Amino acid sequence: MYPHSYISRAALLVALAALAVPTAASAVDRSVAAACAGDYLALCSEHDPDGPGVRKCFRVKGASLSNRCVNALVAAGEISKEEVARKSTRR
Repeated sequence: MYPHSYISRAALLVALAALAVPTAASAVDRSVAAACAGDYLALCSEHDPDGPGVRKCFRVKGASLSNRCVNALVAAGEISKEEVARKSTRR
């Protein structure tokens, strides 16, 4: 029916759209969704992109997040610069 790559792209677009749409439970800044899409797919895609599991997963895997994603999370107020500095000294 549909080529595999078409379905994969469609699934990715749905996941990214879900990350970008704010909800009452968890609003996600569009810049965070754009900056962290790769991190989500690589590290936390087992979680519903609109659920609380993504935030928890990102905190657990924080040391593996890209600099672009971390910077977007800081800019959006999801994490403080102090917390980033504190966690980076633990490595």
